[in-house]
Amino acid sequence: MADVVGSRTCLRARPADFWFVLGAGLHGRLLTERLSNSFTWEFGDRCAVVRSEELLLGVRGGRLTLHDLDGCELAAPRVAYARVWTPAVGTDREITLLRHLEAMGTVLLNPVDAVLVCLNKFWHLQQLALAGLAVPDTQTYADAPLEVAVRAAGLPEPCVVKAVRGHRGEQVFLAPDTAMLRGIQGSLNQDTPYLFQEYVAHSHGRDLRVVVVDGHAVAAQVRTAVDGDFRSNLALGGTATLCAGRYPHAEELAVRAAEVLGLGIAGVDLLFTPGGGFTICEVNANVGWHDRMEHLITPALLAACHARLSGTDRTAAVAR
Repeated sequence: MADVVGSRTCLRARPADFWFVLGAGLHGRLLTERLSNSFTWEFGDRCAVVRSEELLLGVRGGRLTLHDLDGCELAAPRVAYARVWTPAVGTDREITLLRHLEAMGTVLLNPVDAVLVCLNKFWHLQQLALAGLAVPDTQTYADAPLEVAVRAAGLPEPCVVKAVRGHRGEQVFLAPDTAMLRGIQGSLNQDTPYLFQEYVAHSHGRDLRVVVVDGHAVAAQVRTAVDGDFRSNLALGGTATLCAGRYPHAEELAVRAAEVLGLGIAGVDLLFTPGGGFTICEVNANVGWHDRMEHLITPALLAACHARLSGTDRTAAVAR
């Protein structure tokens, strides 16, 4: 099996066809370790697990280059699956690396533009709405001061307030009315803008997470909050019930959302609406899952990587 990085000599001596790329802050996490083991077991010496902090990017003599920290040149992989930590990822860091790999011909399971659009919760709502998919009414701002934005006409009441960059239910709260929102706006962290989203009361304390891999809904779970919280994130203590196939229309909507955003693997969070319908809350490119979903997601993920490796083989054959 290929060595996990720390093994720069391995990358030099035996260029890998497939890289599992880890952004800052992800090394050593349980899901990361499980995926690393799955990829190295499946692909053997064709696979390398690479941390973004161990790569140097360059332009030399009019061509793009990759080097390790010892200055030795590396070949870009043919296919890569990259995971980046949503709260910390920066366009000047991991996104630059993914752009560099794509420009060098690497096929990314989640293309860099798709990863980028999922980092900002409003960006992917824009794209989904333009495609005609159901999303909650939402309002945000660019350079307007927060205190002006919360006094603007048209804010939904009540509304869900979210930082446009965030994860795991952090920096998300329910404002029952604009008066309350105006009262607390001075206490909000203003490092990033907020969005003000229609509160879907029918889905209070529950949502549906669908994991999509290569155009197929491979796993689904209803997440339920505890203690009356409107947020159902597992990181906040919510519980999950597996339900693949129970909501076929929701799974179709999730597949369509992943397709619109160009994601090879996605976690699509859906809210329940009256009459048995659904609306898209948000889409995650850096999707996580618990042990009970492992047997559903990991084989599909490995198959998606195999398909891309086969596709690049065919492309190379045609080029020859």
